[in-house]
Amino acid sequence: MRIAVVDDHAVLADAVASALEDEGYIVRLISLSDVHATLASVLASTLRSAARMVLLEPSLGRVGNGLRLVRPLAASGTSVVVLTGTGDRLEWGEALLRGAKAVLPKTCQLADVVAAARAVRDEQPLMSAEERRELIDAALRERDEVRTIRARLDRLTRREAEVLAALMQGVQVRDIARSAYVSEVTVRTQVKRVLAKLQTTSQLAAVGAAYRVGWRPPDTDLAWPAAAG
Repeated sequence: MRIAVVDDHAVLADAVASALEDEGYIVRLISLSDVHATLASVLASTLRSAARMVLLEPSLGRVGNGLRLVRPLAASGTSVVVLTGTGDRLEWGEALLRGAKAVLPKTCQLADVVAAARAVRDEQPLMSAEERRELIDAALRERDEVRTIRARLDRLTRREAEVLAALMQGVQVRDIARSAYVSEVTVRTQVKRVLAKLQTTSQLAAVGAAYRVGWRPPDTDLAWPAAAG
């Protein structure tokens, strides 16, 4: 059985490959060293390997988010096993939602990786149905919450979005007012509208919600003073 390893941690990738080759598997390490490597080129190389199983690290450094490779690889009929250094179970669930057969933490033993390969070879499940369901359900809830937050952010007026962007940079209300040539009362009113639209009760919660969904504020000509500290 052919196995491809997609990981930018060369030492770990070599160790995994050696353990699998000792079990008789044909292993190909997908190179990420090319400075021009992209997710598209990595996907093409992985597909050309004709691997029945792909061990995939989600964090591929400058190449990008490896989770974006899960769906096209799974669609090709490859069994994708995510081998991750993060303990974020929401990310694990997202990987499964995209079609991964299983998720293994990098803290696992090499024997666990070998066991996963054996399960793929023998067409056996790699995770319990209960654990898989729990992870997927958590990821689905996260998707819903993110979608809700983004919809609320879309309701902000341009000025409200600029105020939120300033808060994200740690700018104080008085400094926002000074930069925008308006009164502090006006800015405080705008902050209240931001909180109401985001359905949060504090500036900290509003900022946290924006960061949580990777919100990008609109371009503005306003120059905020550097936050203190």
